[in-house]
Amino acid sequence: MATIKEVLKTGAYGLYFGNRVLLPFRCHILKVIFENEIITDFSTSKKGACYKMMENFTEIYFHEVKDLEEAVSKYKGIKMVVVQEGNNIFDFNNHEKLNISIDEDHKLKIEKVEDDILFFE
Repeated sequence: MATIKEVLKTGAYGLYFGNRVLLPFRCHILKVIFENEIITDFSTSKKGACYKMMENFTEIYFHEVKDLEEAVSKYKGIKMVVVQEGNNIFDFNNHEKLNISIDEDHKLKIEKVEDDILFFE
């Protein structure tokens, strides 16, 4: 299983299908910024999003979206604050700020976002 740091270093891709995102690492998701919406509730309600850690990846469903490719601006992407599984979520040094952008053939490009970006706060 890859870690967040390994994925960022190697440039590994995630995947998307319809409203489903697959990240190639296991993580806790603290916040998602999706277009103009900030999601912090990941319960299984039919609003916002929910996620589940599988054996070798993390899967996210965006409930109010039918097709991510149509819903996500190629320039904005999906911003996330995540913590690698096994790390202390209460230690802010473990929080990773990521931008997930739509690529070709159902691929998602995963990039680290610099700490000085204001939209995360």
